[in-house]
Amino acid sequence: MSDNGNGNDDITVVHLMRHGEVANPDGVLYGRLAGYHLSELGRQMADRVAEHLATRDVTHVVASPLERAQETAMPIAKAHGLDIATDERLIEAENIFQGKTFGVGDGALRRPENWKHLVNPFKPSWGEPYVEQVIRMMGALNAAKDRARGHEAVLVSHQLPIWIVRSYVEKRRLWHDPRKRQCTLASLTTFTYRGDKIVSVGYSEPARDLVPAHLLAGAKPVKGQGKAFGA
Repeated sequence: MSDNGNGNDDITVVHLMRHGEVANPDGVLYGRLAGYHLSELGRQMADRVAEHLATRDVTHVVASPLERAQETAMPIAKAHGLDIATDERLIEAENIFQGKTFGVGDGALRRPENWKHLVNPFKPSWGEPYVEQVIRMMGALNAAKDRARGHEAVLVSHQLPIWIVRSYVEKRRLWHDPRKRQCTLASLTTFTYRGDKIVSVGYSEPARDLVPAHLLAGAKPVKGQGKAFGA
């Protein structure tokens, strides 16, 4: 599908996918830790997205080096007879609270030992700066665009880096309320390039019916399902 049905052989589509559900019974912020794999439901989510993309012109599949991303990419790559490439730039954002239980509403913000890490939410002071995430994620997107030029690529990454690079491309501020990210499990954030320029961003949830209801309840979509830009 090198012309995406529009007769434009300079159109390239890059799908940035969030991994499926992870087996994490203790509710740890696993971040970049090794050893966290997809749950059975997560594998179902990965299979569902592979089915959704089965008829697409996918010629390149890339994943973060973390197990949950590699396992999510596997059925997509298999469906298209491709190997999985690994790009370190797609990895989860670094976070000082990695390995701990830390989340919205769990009381962590009231613990004095955490206050020194929470002084600047605009950077953020508790982890990898947003600007650094933008730089590496844009590098990964553009590399995939070059590799799959005229076709489609799928890149499996993690919620925060995906949301940050989308916010950058759509010209929103990078600091934000984590509860309002539009990037649910196994979702696709799709960047369409004309030549080397991103001309639109779309968003879809092929496995939405598999996502636990409590994970959908707090998510408030941004206006619309994506954004188109001038050619």
